[in-house]
Amino acid sequence: MWRAIFERFDRHIEKLRRAGDEQRVHYVTICSPNYLHDAHVRFALRVGADAICEKPVVLNPWNIDALQELEQESGKRVYTILQLRVHPSLVALREKLQKERAAHKHEITLTYVTSRGAWYLVSWKGSVERSGGLATNIGIHFFDLLIWLFGGVQKNEVHHSSAERACGFLELQNANVKWYLSINQNDLPAAAKEKGKRTFRSITVDGQEIEFSEGFTDLHTVIYRETLSGRGFGLEDARPSVIVAHDIREARPTGIGAHSHPLALKLKLT
Repeated sequence: MWRAIFERFDRHIEKLRRAGDEQRVHYVTICSPNYLHDAHVRFALRVGADAICEKPVVLNPWNIDALQELEQESGKRVYTILQLRVHPSLVALREKLQKERAAHKHEITLTYVTSRGAWYLVSWKGSVERSGGLATNIGIHFFDLLIWLFGGVQKNEVHHSSAERACGFLELQNANVKWYLSINQNDLPAAAKEKGKRTFRSITVDGQEIEFSEGFTDLHTVIYRETLSGRGFGLEDARPSVIVAHDIREARPTGIGAHSHPLALKLKLT
């Protein structure tokens, strides 16, 4: 059924393209399952539209190379949604970090727990082949943020990887990062559970919490406004986090050790 509907949509968009510039579709927004992003971006470029694609723009780094070639051939652009890069508090933090000259690498702890029901694992999101796994599906925007703030990846360790949890260590140009991702509600802090919250996100820099719990409501609106004004984020912006997520997916976990996240140590993950 879905296939037939998309093919009808394809024919309709092609008909509009042939009707002239005033009738054709100028932008295609892609919010489909992760494994379909590459094909739907290609569709957008083929019908003469710019693509605006949710994260991850693709699952594999080499897909970016192919799409860049299609950008050149079509004259159209592929944009992606890196909304944390326009969060006011995080923009201010980046400006502060760029002005200072730290004598040592910052110590970062990233924790992201977002409760999901049994539906998650039986949907396409629970399939590594279709979603890319936890690091891609729920973690890639945080990896993009950290690379944007602290520079390129120098070392990437995966300590634990399962259907519900993943954790590891990233050495960036200007930071050491202990990261932990989970969809298991048992990993929520007691304070969050008491307040009835199902999501907990935390990033500490040298022991100090980065406060960005508020201000998420309008980030997509800001990104779309910037994109339509020609200032959106493109394929090359997305490449570093796609590489990190891909490498995490392909890595063999080393087990919990000295560089592991505190929650992984507490839970005694293997």
